[in-house]
Amino acid sequence: MRFVRVPYDHPDALKLNDTVQQEYAERYGDDGDMTPLDPAMFEPPHGLYLLVYDEDDCPVATGGWRTQNRNAEGYADGDAEIKRMFVVREARGRGIARQVLARLEDDARAAGRTRMVLETGTMQPEAIGLYVSSGYEATAKFGLYRFEPQSRCYAKKL
Repeated sequence: MRFVRVPYDHPDALKLNDTVQQEYAERYGDDGDMTPLDPAMFEPPHGLYLLVYDEDDCPVATGGWRTQNRNAEGYADGDAEIKRMFVVREARGRGIARQVLARLEDDARAAGRTRMVLETGTMQPEAIGLYVSSGYEATAKFGLYRFEPQSRCYAKKL
């Protein structure tokens, strides 16, 4: 596996973003994650966006973090929010997501962030399992989906 820092609007990132949005739509019966994201949100030192390529140089996973601070959506000063964690179906079960998560945490910590946060949903039990087994704990809801019953938010001190 090859882990590469890329802009959020890199062609391979856009391709995988379309795939994850399709999976969200299938799981939740809607149009996917409508959180507004801008490529600048993931530029250092305010964030990071990673692509993972397999041995055939095909993109198989993504993950990023972006800076958040106290605001009306329930974030706290020092937060780093995980966005677009995704592994294609064919590459799941090989520990790729756990490696991406560790790299995101290390990068956010190095950038001075003090807490990693994320929002997921009840229709993504694999994601919830990954985060809980990686030391994340349920926290007060935040973000665009904070009023949605299927939304679940997690946090981990960095």
